[in-house]
This record gives sequence, C-alpha cells and structure tokens, in this order.
Amino acid sequence: MKDGHWAIIIFLALTIIDQIIKIQVKTNMTLGESLHITDWFYISFVENNGMAYGLTFFNKLVLSLFRIVAVSFIGYYIYRVVRKPDHRTSYVICLSVIIAGAMGNIIDSMFYGLIFDSSTPFSVSQLVPFGEGYSSFLQGKVVDMFYFPLIVTTWPEWVPVWGGNEFIFFSPVFNFADACISCGIVCLFLFFRKDLEDIGDVFKRKSNEL
Repeated sequence: MKDGHWAIIIFLALTIIDQIIKIQVKTNMTLGESLHITDWFYISFVENNGMAYGLTFFNKLVLSLFRIVAVSFIGYYIYRVVRKPDHRTSYVICLSVIIAGAMGNIIDSMFYGLIFDSSTPFSVSQLVPFGEGYSSFLQGKVVDMFYFPLIVTTWPEWVPVWGGNEFIFFSPVFNFADACISCGIVCLFLFFRKDLEDIGDVFKRKSNEL
C-alpha cells in the first residue's frame, strides 16, 4: 500500500475515533460531570472556545479560520512529501496524526453548534435539526474530557504567592485530538528535525503562488 493511502487511512481512523469519543461524552454526560476512573485519571466533560488544553489566545472565529488554513497547508505538504521518492513513511505517519488531531477539533467548531443543543450542568445535550443548535457555523465549542491529575498536593507555606494553595500536575483537560497533535509535534522535533527544514521552503513557494 502506498504511503499516500496510509496517510488517508490514519487521518480518517483517528478523526473518527476522536468524534466517537466526543459525541459519546457530549450526549451522555452533563457539563462539568466527572467520572472517577482511577486516582490519576478522570473523564471530566468540559467545553472550551480556545486552543488545545483549553488555552484561549485568539478570538473563536479567528482560531477556527486559522485551524482550517493550517490543516489545508499540512494536507498540501503531506501531498508533496509522499510524491518524493526518498521520503520516510514514519514522517508521513507523524504528519497524518497531527492533521487528524487538528481536523478533529475543527469539526467541533464547524458543526457542533449547528447540530447539538447546549450542554448544561443540569441537562445532557441532544442532537437537533441542522442549524437549530446552540451556535452558528465555526462557533461551536470543542469537547474535552481527559483529566490526569497525576500529582495533587499543596504548595509549602514558604513559597511566595502560591504558598498554601493546591498544586495539581497535570491539570489541563484535553481530548483525543489534542493528544494526537501533541504527540505528533513532539515526534517531529525528536525524530524529524531535518525534514522540518523543508516546511519553510514549501510555505514560501505556496505563498508566492497565491
């Protein structure tokens, strides 16, 4: 099987897994509900308007458009990579994992506001006729659910500012798509630094074409 086909299969498989998890959580849990799996692992349903792990640096619409542009560029870059006779399959797989994660969160932003009513702490969200949901196109909230409080303790009293406050490591709540993006990016920097040098050149050529 050609690497281009593997890229498509990985992309589709991971995107589908991400959406299955999110839809199961959104349609079976109330907002803020948490399931205690182990002492260090919870399924906690939260929604966010921002980036991975609940970060909020950009306006929602700007972020959604940025994600679409980023996915388009990565898709174009993968297409160029698989056409090279000397490309590495592992590199293509890594890129496919990243684009799948990005697409998973884009789907939330694009369609969840159109097809679901609002999740609240008192009611479970339901599917509604298309366009009658809680928000408009590209304004949907991203569903997060994985919470890993690996260390829960208290800052010593002598620590400035935080002394006596609770300390949690790792506190962000994230989703499967976030994990795909993070793992893919870490692998890129660990194992494919030389390949990354080509991305800038491709971006410049694409910008000149536009």
